[in-house]
Amino acid sequence: MGLFGDAHTVDPVAAQQDYARLLGQDEQVHAAYLLVRDTMLFTDRRLILVDKQGITGKKVEYHSLPYKSITHFSVETAGTFDLEAELNIWISGNPVPVRKTFTKSVDIYEVQAVLAQFVAK
Repeated sequence: MGLFGDAHTVDPVAAQQDYARLLGQDEQVHAAYLLVRDTMLFTDRRLILVDKQGITGKKVEYHSLPYKSITHFSVETAGTFDLEAELNIWISGNPVPVRKTFTKSVDIYEVQAVLAQFVAK
């Protein structure tokens, strides 16, 4: 793993199998991203954030964000000297956005397009 971890896309079929216990009946994973130790799952119903905690990462917190609760989001692209891009997601009733950081190995435009597709429904 490099300095900023190994951020990359995850095969949705593999994510579907790995996180089957979190999914509702007939819920489908459409896109997934690994961000160092955390994972983002875009399903047909919600955005699931998997937050591994502690030194070992054995303690895990799962955030379920229904798309209808997302009021808006922003993307800050990586610059010439900046190695990271950032996605900010605002949830209704919370003035502080959920922030996720991506290395240049993940296409932040692809991530925001997937989010836009589900939020716009």
